[in-house]
Amino acid sequence: MKHGANIYKYAKKLQCTPNEIIDFSSNINLHNPKMNFNITNDMIVKYPDSSYKKLKKTISKKYNIKPSQVSLFNGATTAIFELLKNLKEKKVYLYAPLYGEYEKASKNKQIIKINRFKNIYQKIKKNSIVIFVNPSTPDGKYYDLKKLFLYWKKQNCSIIIDESFLEFEKLDSLRDEINHYKKLYIIQSFSKFNSCAGIRVGAIFSNKKNSKKFKNPLWHLSTFDTQFLISRLKDKNFKIKTYKKHKKHKKQLYKILKKSNLFDKIYRSDANFFLTKSKNSKKIFKYLLTNKILSRTCDSFDFLGENHIRFAVKNAKSHKKLKSLILKPEFDNKNTQI
Repeated sequence: MKHGANIYKYAKKLQCTPNEIIDFSSNINLHNPKMNFNITNDMIVKYPDSSYKKLKKTISKKYNIKPSQVSLFNGATTAIFELLKNLKEKKVYLYAPLYGEYEKASKNKQIIKINRFKNIYQKIKKNSIVIFVNPSTPDGKYYDLKKLFLYWKKQNCSIIIDESFLEFEKLDSLRDEINHYKKLYIIQSFSKFNSCAGIRVGAIFSNKKNSKKFKNPLWHLSTFDTQFLISRLKDKNFKIKTYKKHKKHKKQLYKILKKSNLFDKIYRSDANFFLTKSKNSKKIFKYLLTNKILSRTCDSFDFLGENHIRFAVKNAKSHKKLKSLILKPEFDNKNTQI
């Protein structure tokens, strides 16, 4: 499985509708309130403002940066490819495992993969690119990058930090450093925390000079995209409820996974998902899928394998269904009946 949320493929296999599948593979915020803005004819009839001034102003206020430091794209993946295309360095270090699109976007460069589980302080060459996802994926660990950041700067590296899962637990960002180090780029997805996978907006935060390098076609974001995101980012109540629900349901999911005794390891997570390890992961995945629960296999990630599967935090109803399946008496690691 290259990405989560492939419910359409599995719905076809199961001969059911996508809505019948509980998607634990998709790490989108479980809090999804109704839209609080009006959809008007102008959003459809008129061309959008291609400068995205209102959206950039809203983003800058929320993330405490300047509008000139925000470059917008139709999704974080597009931002990643545009950024790697513009960086001239030929050598790139990937702190893996990480989001697979970083390797694809670096295909024209020399790629060196660093196993961050075992050798995070591996030496790197000067004048190269380093890429780090923080909190990480698929394990959700948050790293204090102060020591590494100083080393990367000393090596005169172009530094790419993906902070797409940072907001779930109010963790410290390196955004402020874009004012002090000209070769720092922060990747920000808006779909994860803001519960809007269907709204394709991503950003690169960097200094004003860097931001001018990124060229996009006019109107690559729709008026609906921009208005929805402005509304969501300004909604303080959304943020408050998200933190409350996330904390409660994350704890709930962890207890279910732990109590099942199906997993040899549940990784500590600072995001809205849990990576697990079990010799029976293949069987667990197939069993849950047969019962219309989709988890995320992790064999496509470097330094992991077929023994790893991931579960995103969902609502109480989804957790109840998962619990009813994996807390059965016949389930145990010694003789898993799946």
